[in-house]
Amino acid sequence: MSGDLGLYWTAWPGGDRAVMSRHPPSDLEAAAEAAAASGYPALQLEGVGRTYGSGPAAVQALKDVDLVIRPGEFVVLLGPSGSGKTTLLNLVGGIEEPSEGRVVVAGNDIETLSAKERTAYRRDSVGFVFQFFNLVPTLTALENVEIIAELAGEDPGQRSREALDKVGLSDVANRFPGQLSGGQQQRVAIARAIVKEPPLLLCDEPTGSLDLATGRQVLAVLRALAREGHHTVLLVTHNSTIASMADRVVWLHSGAVTRQEQVKAPVEARDLEW
Repeated sequence: MSGDLGLYWTAWPGGDRAVMSRHPPSDLEAAAEAAAASGYPALQLEGVGRTYGSGPAAVQALKDVDLVIRPGEFVVLLGPSGSGKTTLLNLVGGIEEPSEGRVVVAGNDIETLSAKERTAYRRDSVGFVFQFFNLVPTLTALENVEIIAELAGEDPGQRSREALDKVGLSDVANRFPGQLSGGQQQRVAIARAIVKEPPLLLCDEPTGSLDLATGRQVLAVLRALAREGHHTVLLVTHNSTIASMADRVVWLHSGAVTRQEQVKAPVEARDLEW
């Protein structure tokens, strides 16, 4: 594929897989649902490694990572600083390229994308939520969401209001970030990430700067999004308590996956303590 138009996950004409198209679907949510129902894993890493530098100074941030994540899973990546968690998110999000191995999203190897297509993939198919909110201070909550909504799909105003309602912030849509609490600002950041209905939602320490009560609110929103079935949530944290609310926990150490565990009975965010 080539060209400078956006790339959108959509259903293959035969209905048996999800592919990327340069033509935006009329319904972003329906397109994400089609990708989730394609029968392909939401995400598959095959022998993925990432090395920085060369020779004696080379640093292997990730090595031989194999991981399969199903559509709608809420997966927590645990590990100490320097274990490769953020590097893994960067590879999945198309920010960096692996030194070896493949990153496959909904049956499509993102390594085969051109530079323009990779940009479109990040813009249209992946939602990013970071520890710091990165909101524009001179824009209202609604306007902060709209600047992303205008990049993908139709009726950005209505979709932005719906995204804020989904995270419980419809009543503060016209407030500026400085008039919102930390938890409210993070929920605006989540609304901004999901307004384009991305199949993948990548979260890097989203509660790292929040207190317990506020962190619970943010985690409850992320958990609810995964339960919708067409948002796959991959959350990086060093807080092992959060793992108890995941569908699956993956431990990273020194760039390698050391353990994976399915959580039989995930707890609700409101029951977390740390």
